Amino acid sequence: MDHNKILGVVLAGGKSQRFGEDKSQVKLNDKLLIDYILSEIIDQFNEILIISNNQIKFKHSTKISTTKDIIEGLGPLGGILTAMKWIKNNKKDYKWISTFPSDTPFFTKNELKIFYEKIDIKKNKLFFIKNKNTRHNIFGLWSLDLLDKLESDLHKGERKVELWADSADVKIINIDYKEKDPFFNINTREDLEKAYKMIEND
Repeated sequence: MDHNKILGVVLAGGKSQRFGEDKSQVKLNDKLLIDYILSEIIDQFNEILIISNNQIKFKHSTKISTTKDIIEGLGPLGGILTAMKWIKNNKKDYKWISTFPSDTPFFTKNELKIFYEKIDIKKNKLFFIKNKNTRHNIFGLWSLDLLDKLESDLHKGERKVELWADSADVKIINIDYKEKDPFFNINTREDLEKAYKMIEND
């Protein structure tokens, strides 16, 4: 797979209602949560786009751009559309976007490598990761060919990532892990405490 044709996208536009503040700006062992995922993917792409509706901090890099949702309140699918439109509006040559959440501190480039190795881009236009019977709808690879369908369906009121992805014939890629869950995400204060314990047990 030609990584030069892929834009890395971190979705940080959520309201983090269950956590009580912007999760991407929470620190875990003195490191911003968003910087965990950025540090793993920064060398995998020519550019990374962060979708956030707030002014956020992150480890600076000339590779990283930020933008707000073109329409707020559409959930992750709105962030996907925003990234696709950003590519078109800025006349970029990317054909795919690879999406990541901002709240998974244990995801590594190794999982990304396995994901890409199992993908056949000639057969599908959308791919998600699954492990241990859990589908991770934010870890995805999306073809820009889906833009028109996505925009149309969002205007019709579609908001659920899983339902929309099924309608787009998503291919699910299974990835196993043996030790620390690389897909563990932090939604609550309790999850943050669990993350500390996971680090301590390394």
